[in-house]
Amino acid sequence: MKVFDNKHIKNVAFVGTHRAGKTTLSETMLFEAGLINRRGTVEQKNTISDYHEFEHQRGASVFATPLHTEWRNYKINIIDTPGLDDFIGEIMSSIRVADTIVTVINAKHGADIGTEIIWNYVDKYHKPTLFVINKIDSEKANFEMSFNSLKELVGNNAVLVQYPIKIDGAQCIIDVLKMKCYKFGPEGGKPEKLAIPDDQIEYANKLHTELVEKAAENDEELMELYFDKGALNEDELRQGIKLGMLNHDMFPVFCVSALKDMGTGRLMGFIDNVAPAAADLKPEQTIEGELIKPELDADTSLFVFKNIYQPNLGQITFFKVMSGEVNANDKLFNTRTGESETLNQLYIMDGKKKNSVQKLNVGDIGATTKLKYTETNDTLATSAEAGTIKPINFPQPRLVKAVFAENKNDEEKLSEALKRIHSQDLTINLSYNNETHQTLIGTQGELHLATLNWLLEHIYEVKALFESPKISYRETIQRSATANYRHKKQSGGSGQFGQVHIKIEPYYEGMPEPEGFSLRGKEVVDLPWEGKLVFYNCIVGGVIDQRYLPSIMKGILEVMEHGPLTDSYIRDVRVMVYDGKMHAVDSNDISFKIAGAHAFKDAFLNANPKLLEPIEQMQLRIPEQMVGNVMTELQSRRAIIQGIETEAHYQILRCTIPSAELTDFSSQLRSLTQGRATYSSSFEEYSPVPNHVQKQLIKEQELITT
Repeated sequence: MKVFDNKHIKNVAFVGTHRAGKTTLSETMLFEAGLINRRGTVEQKNTISDYHEFEHQRGASVFATPLHTEWRNYKINIIDTPGLDDFIGEIMSSIRVADTIVTVINAKHGADIGTEIIWNYVDKYHKPTLFVINKIDSEKANFEMSFNSLKELVGNNAVLVQYPIKIDGAQCIIDVLKMKCYKFGPEGGKPEKLAIPDDQIEYANKLHTELVEKAAENDEELMELYFDKGALNEDELRQGIKLGMLNHDMFPVFCVSALKDMGTGRLMGFIDNVAPAAADLKPEQTIEGELIKPELDADTSLFVFKNIYQPNLGQITFFKVMSGEVNANDKLFNTRTGESETLNQLYIMDGKKKNSVQKLNVGDIGATTKLKYTETNDTLATSAEAGTIKPINFPQPRLVKAVFAENKNDEEKLSEALKRIHSQDLTINLSYNNETHQTLIGTQGELHLATLNWLLEHIYEVKALFESPKISYRETIQRSATANYRHKKQSGGSGQFGQVHIKIEPYYEGMPEPEGFSLRGKEVVDLPWEGKLVFYNCIVGGVIDQRYLPSIMKGILEVMEHGPLTDSYIRDVRVMVYDGKMHAVDSNDISFKIAGAHAFKDAFLNANPKLLEPIEQMQLRIPEQMVGNVMTELQSRRAIIQGIETEAHYQILRCTIPSAELTDFSSQLRSLTQGRATYSSSFEEYSPVPNHVQKQLIKEQELITT
């Protein structure tokens, strides 16, 4: 296959809401360029990009799929992405390596909620962007509404390059950059080029002037030319539009019917001639603060943006060449691990089809197989000491479930499958809670979880069950209490004897030393589950030998691992051992360990024990008109609102909320805001649970133990 330089490689990511027509547009571009002889359709389940069985079942994209086309001496690498933010990881990785974002809008619905959700991610990356209003030939298409809704979303930086009209029933597109009218036959394809009709010329000139003025704003020389001549020629106009796109200040708007192949060729021409290439973008930054320039004569540097596993092919690693060139059989180093990897074969992927190549230049996107140590976000470079390209920061999970194998014998198989799925999708979080003994899986939503479950069952052949995760509560005390316990056991020969008197108190940082005791020793234990045990030796007169004190403390610590209320960890208690008895023959370590454990448990239950629950610090981004409903929902979940700030048409709300109240919060928030609100949360502290909640939790624990 032909090797292209970085000025003739255009990497575009097709993003947009569900059913916007991204996959159909990708298919049509390959057909228009002659790379395929027959166009597939989503309905017939035979498109190049939607090749996965699960995508066929859903009738929509689930995975981001790289493919390519060639148009007039340019190579266009296309990444067709899903349209639902459950699969935001696929979208974000595609945006990360694209040079231009092509946002596809359904002309029947305009820039809807799904478009807004995805636009927020596109805008965050500040990537050059153009918009394509698709399905202009549909009976329910409303181009004016679609464009106006787009301007409401992105502002006046959205500038029309094209708009559709009908002439004698034929679909036409007026292009105000070229000032031409393209007339299509009933089945689309190559258009007839006409002069702009008389009844459209005034409006077209108005839009052309707006386009010129917007393009001229991006460069002082172009502005001077415009003032001098009152116009810009087509080359100057292209230059200004490209600069505007690079500055993220100008978003050209096109119109097509992807299904009928109307306007597709013109769109590819614009991508070739105007849309930025890798050579036009800013250098990549490394985590060490260095810059990697997109230059051919630089050392080779590849950024891995995606991994997928296919049963018959193994792992396929997708990368973008950020600098230099890569050849088949090159040996590169993983800058994260220091391990070397040999890229035995290089491919350009078109869906599941592998096109073998010998070389890829800077700016190109390719794939390889059978890498041993490389994961998504890794950098492969000529030297192990080379800089590591800044990774994609994927969002944290919004839905967490405990997962276990339906058949207990499959637990190891499930664990391996989950690890492999996680390595392909870093928006899936995999962890094990040692406290609750549960494997936890975090996903972006119910559909994301359903996809994971499908992969487990159909690709990895293991059936899994999911349930709400257990909450890691803590137990503590609210007042002081005393207790004593005598352990005595006689069974012939040496027996067991130990008696312990203790006082326990709530512990807090900076509290004064206990009064009324002779303090002979102090040990502070930083508990693995956070909090402290402060243990005092207050024994007077040798009633308990010093050598038995560690055993007493060991017995106390064992109780603290399984609190009497809900079998949760105990924290923040101080214990004074002030009296007791021992026997010259029968006393031993085990006796005092048992006595210490029982004394502590008795004292704990008399010290007004209290359950503590984990509290999350949460930040939500909510459309301003929806804040009231969300606040009501939060307060019903025992959240405490801390503050609200304004950000454009959104409100940023900060609050604290118990972890136990987040079980189905993601789904409810999506329902309340139509998916427009987002949130992030992180552990903040442990806080006392309300009395009625504590009673219910203790009752549930009693049912479990009985």
